[in-house]
Amino acid sequence: MKLSLFNTLTRKREFFKPLNPNLVTMYVCGPTVYDHPHIGNARSAVIYDVLYRLLVQLYGKENVLYVRNITDIDDKIIDRAAKLNIPIDKLTKQTIADFNTDMEYLGCLKPNKEPKATEHVADMINIIQKLLDYKIAYQTNGHVYFDVSKANNYTSLSGRTIDELLEAVRIDSDPHKRNMADFVLWKPSGETDDDSAKFPSPFGVGRPGWHIECSAMSNAFLGPNFDIHGGGIDLIFPHHTNEIAQSCSAFPKSTYAKYWVHNGFLTVQGEKMSKSLGNFITVKDLIDGKIRGDIIRLLLLNTHYRKPLDYNDKALKDAEKTLNYWYRAVQCLNTENEIENEDNNWQIEFPNEFLDALLADLNISMAIKVINDLAKEVHITDSIEVKTNAAKKILNCAKFLGIMRLNDQEWFKWKTIGDVSITGNKMDEDYIEHLIAKRLAAKKEKNWQLADQIRAELHKNGIIIEDVSNGQTIWRTSSSD
Repeated sequence: MKLSLFNTLTRKREFFKPLNPNLVTMYVCGPTVYDHPHIGNARSAVIYDVLYRLLVQLYGKENVLYVRNITDIDDKIIDRAAKLNIPIDKLTKQTIADFNTDMEYLGCLKPNKEPKATEHVADMINIIQKLLDYKIAYQTNGHVYFDVSKANNYTSLSGRTIDELLEAVRIDSDPHKRNMADFVLWKPSGETDDDSAKFPSPFGVGRPGWHIECSAMSNAFLGPNFDIHGGGIDLIFPHHTNEIAQSCSAFPKSTYAKYWVHNGFLTVQGEKMSKSLGNFITVKDLIDGKIRGDIIRLLLLNTHYRKPLDYNDKALKDAEKTLNYWYRAVQCLNTENEIENEDNNWQIEFPNEFLDALLADLNISMAIKVINDLAKEVHITDSIEVKTNAAKKILNCAKFLGIMRLNDQEWFKWKTIGDVSITGNKMDEDYIEHLIAKRLAAKKEKNWQLADQIRAELHKNGIIIEDVSNGQTIWRTSSSD
């Protein structure tokens, strides 16, 4: 089994060959902890969670090291703490706890390491000093800047010219910089800064720039060369571009990350997410709205990770309908509708098409289609053996993707989006049709007891059925009488 990934650095899909097959290494840019993660952040976290699961499947859990940093030094954090009139460490501690809660809700596994920037300031200072010693960085106006003119292949990751890159982002316009594109490695503290945002250094009391944080933390845990670096497409420039420049310059034998993986943008109702547009959605907003984590996760995975994804009401409802369909398919596993948890003892059975899809540049949307096909097989076959085998595969595949974490009884008793799931005494149309088809199959097998039980269940929920002359069954709600 060979994994292929689209490498942003080479702009082509490549077979993944780790530097050390006994220790596969991956670094992913984590949260800046000043507020709850939004659904764009969530998409990135969920995608790299699946990639981590796949690497573990291929190489073994003990042979994969997944590092996702926590940025707890940043101007946004300082500004928000000041706005809330609370200490910075109180804000970051609570935001980290909230982030972990949100990620657990979405079914994300914990990375092997989650270093905080505040714990690695000494590493940052060390790298900055190396860059100064090599005369690749310079001090001016209390700042330390990286001189991009000294970097080799500075634009290799983006594939664009510096002028094109500068047009697309807001750049610090300090007149003391040698070049407009030079970026900050260290900045002096402001007079009103909280003491917790002030760090002593050979360059003066201040704090590190954003880019140097990831270079220091990735080097501390993975060394100067590692396998995979992941993040959103918006991080290609300036963040990832600057990581490469400073890391490869500070460590002359470093090529930094071998494979660069980037997920696409997320829009909301067809527009860029923005607080000014009123379409800024956090994971907490969805939790407060009682939208189940598996529904959110499936929506975030249902479009190829490199393509743009639009978050909208229809996509959310479609994700729930899909999960309803899967859950009904696995109800055949036993009469009490109990589903085994993740600690089940079944032999893992992944259809070849499922793994092939994931290995082909993490084509999760195609893997989801495989699960849908299995569910369809369950719904149309009369063979109990076929139903059971397909249902087990559905569970194995879905749980591998971090989905279907509840049993069917827990799933169907919880109202989420409108009336598309079983909600109290209400049923959705898909489920009514499912029960009617199940009853017709029972009648065909002369299982009159089951057929009567299904009729009674429908009637209890206000659904009146009538067998008509062509062997079919029609239904209506009792309220329509």
